[in-house]
Amino acid sequence: MKIQINQRNLSKHINIAQRGISNRTTLQILDGILLEAKDNQLKITSTDLEISIETYIDCTVEREGSVVINSRIFGDIIKKLPATTINILVNEDNNMNILCEHSEFNIQGNDYKEYPKLPIVVKNESFKIPNDIFKNAIKQTVFATSQDETRPSLTGVLMEIKDEQISFVALDGYRLALKKIKTDKDLDIKMIIPGRALSEINKIIDDNDEDLDITSAPGNIIFEIGDTKMYSRLLEGQFFNYRDIIRKDHKTEVIVNKREFQNSLERASLLAKEQKANLIKLSVLEDKLLIQSNSEIGDVHEEISVSPEGEEVNIAFNSRYLLEGIRNIESEEIKLNLMGSLNPCIITPLEEENYIYLVLPVRLAQNDF
Repeated sequence: MKIQINQRNLSKHINIAQRGISNRTTLQILDGILLEAKDNQLKITSTDLEISIETYIDCTVEREGSVVINSRIFGDIIKKLPATTINILVNEDNNMNILCEHSEFNIQGNDYKEYPKLPIVVKNESFKIPNDIFKNAIKQTVFATSQDETRPSLTGVLMEIKDEQISFVALDGYRLALKKIKTDKDLDIKMIIPGRALSEINKIIDDNDEDLDITSAPGNIIFEIGDTKMYSRLLEGQFFNYRDIIRKDHKTEVIVNKREFQNSLERASLLAKEQKANLIKLSVLEDKLLIQSNSEIGDVHEEISVSPEGEEVNIAFNSRYLLEGIRNIESEEIKLNLMGSLNPCIITPLEEENYIYLVLPVRLAQNDF
C-alpha cells in the first residue's frame, strides 16, 4: 500500500473510527483499525463486534493495499504531524512507513486477513432525522439507561416509530426519560439500541440541521452521515412496558424556574451523601418549595417562592437522579406533577409537550430529617 493523504483529514477520520473501539476488548486485533486503500480513497474500519464504523477519506493511491494498525499509536502519530501531506507506505510484511516533512516513523502492522469481517446486513426500512433533533433526543434520554449488564435491554434506548411519531425511551428502574419527535414516515418499528452506540454516534455527527440517515435491519441498525457509517447490533429482550407508569392524574402541580430549582438542588446535594442515597427532601407548601438535606457534616435549607396547585406534600429523592433529568431540560420553566410522597414525580418542560422525565421517590425513614 502506498498513499498520499492530508494530515487533518486523516486525523479527523481516525478519531471517528476510534469511537468503534472498546477499552474492554480481549482480542488484540480489535485494538487496531483496518486501513484499505483503493480507487483514490482510504477506508478506515473499526469494530468491537458490537459497534462497527466505516469512514472514507479521499487520497492519492499509488498502490492499493490493506493493513491493520494499532489505533492509539497510529492516531497519536498522525495527530502530532504537521498539517500537510503525509506519505504512507506499507510493505509485504505489514511494516508501515510514515513520512511527513522532516518526520519519519516506522511501525509494525498486522495482516488485514486477521481482522474480523463485518456482518452482511440486509437493509429493511430507512428514514431520516435532522442531526440537531436527533442529538437532542439522545442527550435527553441516554443518560437514564441502566449500567446493570444483568438487565441488558435496559442498557439501551427503545426507539419506537408509530403513527408518524418517533419515541426514544430510556429507564433504569429509578427514573425514566421519554422524548417524542415527529416524522413523515408511516412506519411501525420497535428496536432497542445500545446506549453506548447512541453516545458514540452523537459525538460523531455535527449539531446542524442536515439529515442523519437511519436504516433498520434484522438485529442491527445503521447510521449514515456523509462519508461515515456506523453499524450497531440491537439489544434483545423485552423492554419494560413504560406506558403503565406514566400517570396522567396528580394531586399536586408545581411550576418552578428551572435554573433556580437546579441551582438550589445542586447546593443541597453538596451535603447529600451516597451512603444515604444522596437524599434530599422536597416540601411543597402553600406558597413555597422547600429543599432540605442533612448529614453528619451539617444541613442545608433552600427555599423557592412558587404558587402550587393542589395538596401539600413532603417527598424525598436521590438528588443525582433528580438533577440529571433537570439538567437535560432546556425550558425556562418546568412543571412538577406529584401524586403523594410514594409515587413518581413527573417533570415536564413548560414550553415543550414532547419530553417527560419521571423519577421515583425514596421512602423517608423517621430519622432522615
